[in-house]
Amino acid sequence: MLGGMVGVAVAAQIGPAGTWLPSLRRALAPRLCGPMPPGTVAITFDDGPHPLGTIAVLDELDRLDWKATFFVLGSQVRLFPDVVTETLRRGHRVELHGDDHRYLIARPPWSAAADLERGIDTIGEVTGRVPTWWRPAYGVLSGPALLAARRLRLRPVLWSAWGRDWRAAATRESIVGDLEAGDLAGGTVLLHDSDVMSDPDSWRSTVAALPLLADRLAERGLTVGRFGD
Repeated sequence: MLGGMVGVAVAAQIGPAGTWLPSLRRALAPRLCGPMPPGTVAITFDDGPHPLGTIAVLDELDRLDWKATFFVLGSQVRLFPDVVTETLRRGHRVELHGDDHRYLIARPPWSAAADLERGIDTIGEVTGRVPTWWRPAYGVLSGPALLAARRLRLRPVLWSAWGRDWRAAATRESIVGDLEAGDLAGGTVLLHDSDVMSDPDSWRSTVAALPLLADRLAERGLTVGRFGD
């Protein structure tokens, strides 16, 4: 009986992590791909704010006349609150990526909840608003974190296409190619505006990829909409 209880506890802890796999996510939890209408694409960025990367991304978004969503880390917000303020000033959304960038499935329930709470408090202090959307670190969910998110009124979301732009070897062509391998129409694009958890200066390739991505989206008749609106 004890073994069965342990098995249930383990399943509750790590079971939701299976949605990291695109095929399972689309089949079992399509809402995690992002609630965008057909013909529209949400552009999102993780791991900021970053004093160089985020500002460079913001400048390119201005040029493209795009509005995006930035999933920020509380630990980074405490370091660079002015960058968050600037992100909001330019009309973008700031949502929660967590406080620290650690796997939730490796955390006990109270630690997962504390991470979300501290991240929420930090964002609230800087922005004056409570985040409503949450993307877990590495896109890996856990049962206790989902329960905590529900209590805190956070809506979890992952992505439908990612650019693998955290790698030093990534180029603007490879980033856009990886994005096109996912679901763009009505989907959510995952990119990064920070190299805190990525190879140094990887955000430069991300910035370079945005104009090419704009061309590809235009060819498909897709428009960029601000996530969560």
